Formats: sequence, C-alpha cells, structure tokens
Amino acid sequence: MDDLRIRAATPADLDAVLAFWKVAAEGTSISDDRDGVERLIARDPGALLLAECGDGEVAGTVIAGFDGWRCHLYRLAVRPERRRRGVGAALLAAAEERFTRLGGRRADAMVLDRNGLAHHAWRAAGYAPEPWWSRWVKPLTD
Repeated sequence: MDDLRIRAATPADLDAVLAFWKVAAEGTSISDDRDGVERLIARDPGALLLAECGDGEVAGTVIAGFDGWRCHLYRLAVRPERRRRGVGAALLAAAEERFTRLGGRRADAMVLDRNGLAHHAWRAAGYAPEPWWSRWVKPLTD
C-alpha cells in the first residue's frame, strides 16, 4: 500500500478510532470509550498508532504500550477490506521501532483465543503463544 502512512493518534482522532474499532476490531474492551482513549493519549501520546490511507481513512490501529519494563501490544485491527495488504505488518513494524527507541526488549500481545485470523497474522509477524503463561485480568471498574 503505497499511500499508507503510520502516525501517532491525537485527541482529534478519538471519534474516528472508536468508530473504526466497531467495524474492524474483534471483541470490545471496557476501555473502548472516549474517556479511555483520551487517557491513553494523554498518558502516552505515542502509544496509539494509526495507519491512514491517502484519503485520511483509518485503515488500521495498534496500541504499543511501554511501562518502562515490558512492551505490550493491544488493539491491532485492520479495516476488513484492507486486510492482507501489509497494513498490520506496517503497524507492527512501527510499534516495534517505538519499543526499540524506548529501550524495550520483548513485546507481548493480547490476542483473543477465538480469533484464528489474528493468530495467523501474529505468527506471520514472528510472535508465538506462550503455553506456560496465562494472562489473568481483573476489571478495575464495574
């Protein structure tokens, strides 16, 4: 995709990102609301990466969070009609470059067990599940 551009999201992108996730992301998160995404961008302005087409349409997203110790990937999503064209690979490359600049040494990704299409994409990018490790999650709000 020659017209693809990767950039960090800004507060002006919030509505477009939330609308995009409704059509392109598998499942939802308790943080998939304006307040949650605003907090993310305010706390770590470079974490939410957008892939945009030449016309400004959001083609994909990934959250590349770094806590100073570990690199975490969330919300890798590509617009359905733009899948299998390198958008996800470009987003992951940008996320990994960000992690390297910040001093990160290992990235992990949250991937839904039932999302076989995502498993294929993550494996193609060099990621593998760790069967000895299980992620446990606790919502911090009702």
